[in-house]
Amino acid sequence: MEFISPTVIIILGCVAVLLFLQWKNLRRPPCIRGWIPWIGAGFEFGKTPLEFIEKARIKYGPVFTVIVMGTRMTFVTEEEGINVFLKSKEINFELAVQNPVYHTASIAKNIFLKLHEKLYITVKGKMGIFNLYKFTGQLTEELQEQLQNLGTHGTTDLNKFMRHLLYPVTVNILFKKGLFPTDERKIREFHQHFQAYDEGFEYGSQLPECLLRNWSKSKKWLLALFEKNIPDIKTHKSAKENYPTVMQAVLDLLEMEANEQKSPNYGLLLLWASLSNTVPVAFWTFAFVLSHPNIHRTIMEGISSVFGTAGKDKIKVSEDDLKKLPLIKWCILETIRLRAPGVIARKVLKPVKILDYTVPSGDLLMLSPFWLHRNPKYFPEPDLFKPERWKEANLEKHAFLDCFMAFGSGKYQCPGRWLALLEIQICIILIFYYYDCSLLDPLPKQATMNSGAGFFHENALHEKVNIKTQHTRQ
Repeated sequence: MEFISPTVIIILGCVAVLLFLQWKNLRRPPCIRGWIPWIGAGFEFGKTPLEFIEKARIKYGPVFTVIVMGTRMTFVTEEEGINVFLKSKEINFELAVQNPVYHTASIAKNIFLKLHEKLYITVKGKMGIFNLYKFTGQLTEELQEQLQNLGTHGTTDLNKFMRHLLYPVTVNILFKKGLFPTDERKIREFHQHFQAYDEGFEYGSQLPECLLRNWSKSKKWLLALFEKNIPDIKTHKSAKENYPTVMQAVLDLLEMEANEQKSPNYGLLLLWASLSNTVPVAFWTFAFVLSHPNIHRTIMEGISSVFGTAGKDKIKVSEDDLKKLPLIKWCILETIRLRAPGVIARKVLKPVKILDYTVPSGDLLMLSPFWLHRNPKYFPEPDLFKPERWKEANLEKHAFLDCFMAFGSGKYQCPGRWLALLEIQICIILIFYYYDCSLLDPLPKQATMNSGAGFFHENALHEKVNIKTQHTRQ
């Protein structure tokens, strides 16, 4: 009678245990592959990303993988993956965005990876908290100049109004005074091409340009605009300010790094990053405030107490004035919380463990601020617009609420976040100071196509909705 020695049993048992542990360690998240090779679930995902993610969360849980255009995207929709996303050295921001940057701005991978950190430091320094005082007067003056074109009363589409107000202000401040056209035909042309580029950015970041004829045409138009104007931007000297614009600082760095030929391309990136974010945030903040009469009334009372009764004279907005009106900043941050991008991305360099799953190298790890901001543990009554919750944030020390991820995370948070907040604060003050405004349409629900390019950009809030507003000069 044959028998197996105890030694063999022990060896086989150890092997079985090791195989089990290896299998457990390599267990990947559930994967949605779609039915078309390479494209995967791209069509369903591209139509309504937030709705797609919500259905996947319900079916598969908080961690799952989606194959889109040959790319594995692993989504983390709850707090369990935050520590990995924020602290792991095995994931990388630059490698996650270099392909979208190549597709949307024609900046090659080697150039992007070489220059990104230096350019980020330059832009962050120019628009950081210690330099905001340089922009306060400029923003006030530019906004008042644009508001003069509004007239004394009327009815307009709120989205269109915010674009016509903030496009020229942002362009003239970040690039050079007078860069934004004043001729009506050229203004319409700029709006047409930038909106086409912005609305198609999501697809443009993933698909070959030859498949997106209209988007490609607008991209080339914008690049030609910068190609023509770069020499003037470079040599421009403000009659009032003694410091270079943000774009001038970028051009100086590109020249120093011998990459001047890519100046129009980086101009396009700066243009998109600034306009595609500021305008939608201002739109939604204005809409939320006007749809909450008590909040609107409190803001109006605060503005009157700081600047007096509205009149014909132009007012100056200072940093001290802004500190006396914290509710406006709270409203902007609460708006961003509710209208945050669908996801932000990192590239997985080595396998990382999240819950019981191992996310393999090569995946894009996608963290969802949209769902994190609706976690009642951190944001009680998360679906309500409650700006007073921001009393708890230490904004004086530039700290947000826990789990607020709209500006990205870690080393490469949105470098223009403080300037964008400042611009919208001053915008709201001036509109409410000079005009009596009201909404003529109900506040719409958030579209399931949210995000715009938020799947690859640290902070993008894009909505294709219209609200009419009525305004009368006070």
